[in-house]
Amino acid sequence: MACMTTLTKPQIKQLRGMAHQLSPLLLIGKNNITDTVLSQTEQLLDDHELIKGQLQEGSMLTAKEAAAELAENTGAAVVQTIGHRFVLYRTSRRKDYKNPIRLVRD
Repeated sequence: MACMTTLTKPQIKQLRGMAHQLSPLLLIGKNNITDTVLSQTEQLLDDHELIKGQLQEGSMLTAKEAAAELAENTGAAVVQTIGHRFVLYRTSRRKDYKNPIRLVRD
């Protein structure tokens, strides 16, 4: 659907460090990835750029599968997956977004 963001190793390292203290904002339950979850992901990425998601008990997906599907459908990049959690990044599409994340350059 959307073009996925490609990150370099230094950028991934930077974003992983920033994501460390984040709490999961996106929770995926037994219904897995629904249209509601997709629209919520879009909204969260526009509001925060860097988001952490978590799979709840009952979800049939792995964190890698959920992250890959959400990234593909939102144009985000998968920063990392650990256990039941994953981190996604995409620059905000909001015109009024205040503090965009400045990615390091190689």
